[in-house]
Amino acid sequence: MKEKMASFVASFGLPRLIITGFLLALFILAPIVGVDLPMQITNVINRFSWNAILVLAMVPMVHSGCGLNFGLPLGIISGLLGATMSLEFGFTGPMSFIMAVVISTPFALVLGMGYGALLNRIKGGEMMIATYVGFSSVSFMCMMWLLLPYHKADMVWGLAGKGLRTTISLEGYYDKVLSNFLQINIGKVSIPVGALLLFALLAFAMWAFLHTKTGTAMTAVGSNATFAKAAGIKVDKIRMLSVVMSTWLAAIGILVYEQGFGFIQLYMAPFYMALPAVSAILIGGASVNKATIMNVILGTFLFQGIVTMTPTVMNSVIHTDMSEVIRVIASNGMILYALTRRSEVTR
Repeated sequence: MKEKMASFVASFGLPRLIITGFLLALFILAPIVGVDLPMQITNVINRFSWNAILVLAMVPMVHSGCGLNFGLPLGIISGLLGATMSLEFGFTGPMSFIMAVVISTPFALVLGMGYGALLNRIKGGEMMIATYVGFSSVSFMCMMWLLLPYHKADMVWGLAGKGLRTTISLEGYYDKVLSNFLQINIGKVSIPVGALLLFALLAFAMWAFLHTKTGTAMTAVGSNATFAKAAGIKVDKIRMLSVVMSTWLAAIGILVYEQGFGFIQLYMAPFYMALPAVSAILIGGASVNKATIMNVILGTFLFQGIVTMTPTVMNSVIHTDMSEVIRVIASNGMILYALTRRSEVTR
């Protein structure tokens, strides 16, 4: 029995076991301290559905050996361009979401190919360069959001009539378009079936792709690029494909996040999206050269569960509103653990 327990702890990981136990304790403690447990369960499920595709975007680059995608903001910017242009062109309701996906796709493909070509030229330093790409692209777009010729009244600054606002409401557009689709209510718990179905579809597509000839070649490149090249695999082509896939998934992921959140957030907002996604997949059990769909699901649930539950439960315990402070401590603590774990894996 002790051997089985030790084997389970070794395979699951002691830190991850502690995080899971802490989250379970928060769920148990919530009703005791007066927290509305069904509402919190709904919040955790919602936040999972908003963020899961952004975490899924890490998988192809990890499999190809390009490492963790700290350049995620490049794909997010593609999604933001699709979102703002969809609204600018006058699309409303569910069609505005569909057109945002359609418009963002060519941006993601072009930017992904450029990003992939850059990473192919600096093999071995992908994650450092990806970080620079992510930071610089956000800074560049901070200027472009003010200069691009948008004119829609509910998007631009009212005083000058030009330059996009920091936050744009999606009311009347694709606000909750997936979350409300086929939504199931079990008592006071609401399940956003539409958003979960889209994640499930993309996750299944990723799993199926990784079991194809090309997907197997991608895994081989990530495991041993020299051997893969000797076996006749076009390493650079496979690596670029993985970067394009990751960039496109990030574009779709931010659109799903926006429909749940109810707003488009521009300027510095994409800057804060990469680290939580990287941390979530690492907490789920992935490494810099191996990631599975289960790592995505487990990591996203644990990360979002802790970030959602901790502030609410702690506020009720201490009877003081410190939700934002506690949320920052919890999220940054999770990020710190994940990145420390990453450095241990890469040694």
